[in-house]
Amino acid sequence: MHKKSFVLRIVGVALVSAGVLSAQAEERFYDPSNVASPTGKTIGYELFRTIGCPGKQLLDQPCPVPKPADSDGDGVTDDKDKCPNTPPGRKVNADGCELDTDGDGVVDGNDKCPNTPAGRKVNADGCELDTDGDGLVDGDDKCPTVYAKTADGCPPPAAAAATPRTLTLENVNFDYDKSTLRPDAAATLDEAAATLKEWGNVQVEVAGHTDSKGSDAYNMHLSTHRANAVRDYLIGKGIEASRLTAKGYGESQPVADNSTEEGRFKNRRVELVPQK
Repeated sequence: MHKKSFVLRIVGVALVSAGVLSAQAEERFYDPSNVASPTGKTIGYELFRTIGCPGKQLLDQPCPVPKPADSDGDGVTDDKDKCPNTPPGRKVNADGCELDTDGDGVVDGNDKCPNTPAGRKVNADGCELDTDGDGLVDGDDKCPTVYAKTADGCPPPAAAAATPRTLTLENVNFDYDKSTLRPDAAATLDEAAATLKEWGNVQVEVAGHTDSKGSDAYNMHLSTHRANAVRDYLIGKGIEASRLTAKGYGESQPVADNSTEEGRFKNRRVELVPQK
């Protein structure tokens, strides 16, 4: 009878112990979820993520943990990627956004001019603007709105206008008592016409002069004819008639000695005198 009671007590204890152990076995599995946590998991879960695994895995290997997703494959996981749709093959920074090495606002993958100097304005391709289309980018063009194929992008300075001054037409002389131009005067008169064109719209007096032979009245008349001969020639070379007036001074303004043939030859002359 005593042996039977002892056996029953042993069995009862065993059953109770089994129930306790069973309850303990169920309680050893750890639930890491925690809605109050910023990560949704109990603090320290990543460090001790194997706690909820069966005993064998605790001693053998941890439970497999899924790797964070990287949807665009740029090497930055989605949870840290601020630019989650980066095209394949593009280089990105720690935030998963494409690099813009020269800082011009166009990412390297789209930048056809990736080494633009800082502060330059660029187009959609990342290349500097050339507003006037002269081949010199605005950043280097000192006249960016003026087309000029020069080193600095500016048109060359305008040539200084020729200063009008009295022109004595050397080698434009007349034979004695004649107002007809000599053939050797053509070259000098052609140069004079070119000079008058450089003067712009300056009014010019064509002044005729004679030597001292003959009367004053006759010489005045002759010098006027000589002045008109030169005026007509210049008009024929493209000088506007309205710019030219002819006037004879006769023998009143000699430039050489009228007592010699050489001096008289020099006095038979025509001058172009700009009018103020």
